[in-house]
Amino acid sequence: MHITVAGKQVSTSDALRTHVQDGLGTITGKYFDHALEARVTFRKDAKGSAGGHFACDINLHAGRGLIMRGEGQGVDAHRAFDEAAAHVAKRLRRYRRRVNEHARSQATEREPEEMLREYVLPAEEGTEEPAEAVNGADHAAVVAEPLAELHQLTVSEATMRLDLAGSPVIVFRNRSNGVINVVYRRQDGHVGWIDTAAAG
Repeated sequence: MHITVAGKQVSTSDALRTHVQDGLGTITGKYFDHALEARVTFRKDAKGSAGGHFACDINLHAGRGLIMRGEGQGVDAHRAFDEAAAHVAKRLRRYRRRVNEHARSQATEREPEEMLREYVLPAEEGTEEPAEAVNGADHAAVVAEPLAELHQLTVSEATMRLDLAGSPVIVFRNRSNGVINVVYRRQDGHVGWIDTAAAG
């Protein structure tokens, strides 16, 4: 697993980097040994006391289409990392348990994953952007169009991925009825669920 350690106005010593590598290596080896990469960022915690607390953010690319986050605070960088790593470990443990439960309840054959294309349009309003034809319709100029997998998930699994990744929205094919569904984070903090089958 490739691990990147960075500091925002915080010095990242060799001892701290070793602590991070050992800590993440132990966690992923115990709960999820297929992790691909991790980015660990340290910063001074603006919410901390006058003594100057530290904060740590962990973004772990745990597998195909699966990203997990952990945040922690502490009186020093080591303790901030330990708290963030504990959050990641808890999420990995919960994810592995759900995956194992699901695997036991499913047949061995799986449907191949579908691909979807996500279009990114300019955010500025009031600008004259040239129109492009996308699937026969005119749209604002496309900034980017990355490919992503359209996973077959239950609503519970999609909600879990939403929480683990800290994403605002997850598009998936509902395993129970085969139609496109969306789960998203509402402004009130709750999770919204759009089931397109209900509109039929």
